[in-house]
Amino acid sequence: MKLNVNGQTHQLDVEPEMPLLWALRDELDIKGPKYGCGIAQCGACTVLLNGEPVRSCSYPVSSAAGQQVVSIEGLATKGKLHAVQKAWIDHQVPQCGYCQGGQMLAAVALLKKKPKPTDEDIDAAMTNICRCGTYARMRTAIHAAARQAGQS
Repeated sequence: MKLNVNGQTHQLDVEPEMPLLWALRDELDIKGPKYGCGIAQCGACTVLLNGEPVRSCSYPVSSAAGQQVVSIEGLATKGKLHAVQKAWIDHQVPQCGYCQGGQMLAAVALLKKKPKPTDEDIDAAMTNICRCGTYARMRTAIHAAARQAGQS
């Protein structure tokens, strides 16, 4: 099957029911999406599928064929950080960092739908788990990214 990841098309010979996460990590050596729970609860494996956040640990790779998959590695454009990535750095969001790729992609999807989200919008959309508890900093960074995007 053909899989478009971060703007590049890859030909994969894998079982159709293989989770997208393992196709990305083991077959394509894309390590940004992390294994956390394996049951689509924690969100460490989050990628964007046609702009929507998907928990790749339980999403069959065959369902992603022919669609646009973006991992954290594909978020920057031509070496320029995405506004969310910049805000994450500026506001020192990560502690351990394990979940942060998925968190940033969830934030990108939120800002695409709601360019000026409220705290309630952020709380409702950011369902990935952060064991370090950096939720307040994530919220601050999302507001900062929204302001930055509004100025562009």
